[in-house]
Amino acid sequence: MVAIKPILLAGGSGTRLWPLSRKSYPKQFAKFTSGKTLFQEAALRSVSSPIVNFLSHITITNSDFRFIVGEQLQEAGIDPGTIIIEPSVKNTAPAILAASIYALKEDSNAIVVVAPSDHIIKDVDEFHQAIVIGIEAIEQGNLVTFGVEPSHAETGYGYLELKKNQNQSYSPVARFIEKPNYQDASEMLKAGNFLWNAGIFMFRAHDLINAFEKYQKTMLLNVSNAVESGVPDLDFLRLDTQCWEEVENISIDYAIMEKANNIVAVPFSAGWSDLGGWNAVLENSVLDDKGVAVSVNAHAIDCQNSLLRSENETQQIVGLGLNEIIAVAMPDAVLVANKNRSQDVKFVVEELKALNVHQAEIFPKDHRPWGWFERIAIGDRFQVKRIYVNPGAALSLQSHLHRSEHWIVVEGTAKVTLGDEVKLVSEGESVYIPIGSRHRMENPGKLPMLLIEVQTGSYLGEDDIIRYEDLYKRD
Repeated sequence: MVAIKPILLAGGSGTRLWPLSRKSYPKQFAKFTSGKTLFQEAALRSVSSPIVNFLSHITITNSDFRFIVGEQLQEAGIDPGTIIIEPSVKNTAPAILAASIYALKEDSNAIVVVAPSDHIIKDVDEFHQAIVIGIEAIEQGNLVTFGVEPSHAETGYGYLELKKNQNQSYSPVARFIEKPNYQDASEMLKAGNFLWNAGIFMFRAHDLINAFEKYQKTMLLNVSNAVESGVPDLDFLRLDTQCWEEVENISIDYAIMEKANNIVAVPFSAGWSDLGGWNAVLENSVLDDKGVAVSVNAHAIDCQNSLLRSENETQQIVGLGLNEIIAVAMPDAVLVANKNRSQDVKFVVEELKALNVHQAEIFPKDHRPWGWFERIAIGDRFQVKRIYVNPGAALSLQSHLHRSEHWIVVEGTAKVTLGDEVKLVSEGESVYIPIGSRHRMENPGKLPMLLIEVQTGSYLGEDDIIRYEDLYKRD
């Protein structure tokens, strides 16, 4: 059985699923239609099955998400494999090329499957069968893209036009088409030789690199240098920043797929969706007999064709007499929209950014390599946080110029360094950290530790941190 190297793209920041998806914690790391995140589902789709032999993953992401990627893979029972860190977001072409160069270094005959980590595919078996067909296609020297057989005139997807009169299980691609208007989408649906562009690719790594040599020689040189000059960073590979900054920001479709003459498409259905808006979330949720989907803390009374979600365990949301409404409640923001306008949520985010509303991009729960914290209350000169520290984890040894802190342990035991003193603080006990004092918090136990932090001072920003030591090598 042919071995395949899966590449997961996990650096995107979706805005159409705001307020659950935000720049600081985008949709691939959130749970939408199951008990696992979209990223975890994508990774689990690329583990070995009776018909496909997958090797360990390569995930390419950015520095902010590197620990989230590793944590979520381990939580799903998957070896994290190789995690490559992009110094900055440069779209899909450089990311795919960097991962392919790395795969080729490991195996000169490497075959890779590249997939976004924020899509859903309900029928994994059918997806794997499509991959088997893809193997047959790449043996002929082709670059493979996977297209979804359209079920309706969708204007939110790009399309692939197939060359007609093909009797094979895969077909040459005549052209790539951007998101069409409704009339054009209807005509393409009737024509029968068009597929939705799923953004999933398969090829021999050296075939893709040959295509870059032909069509994007400068990018190939810069990305190759970024990989060769990359440096290990804990369990990650950090691409060289200087080389990476020379790379053009461009998608793989524009850079290669629309230029190459050896592109073929393998059609599949498999319950695919890019989950590009709340309307798509509703369509892929469990619905009642009136077309309504609700979360655990949501309730619908005399509602139809609506989605009600509460992302806060203490917050209830109730819909009364709603029709075709999306209502999503977060601890710090609420979205209420007509479900047919779900594609326009990105404009909501743009409006909030223009008004300097921090909820536009900042997620209420801030994930860190040692755990997470969330803000409970904020005032002019105070802030209250709930802090969760993983077993065996430790915050950096640090100090603050503008604030003092008061820690109250509510679960577990904290090992606290304060100046030259190290002591244990048990559940129900507290410790005061004066302004300017060097301090560190650790969880020495085997269970999570939870504490409440009260900050007071003239400035409470996260950049008021001077780090002296850090297990995670953050600046």
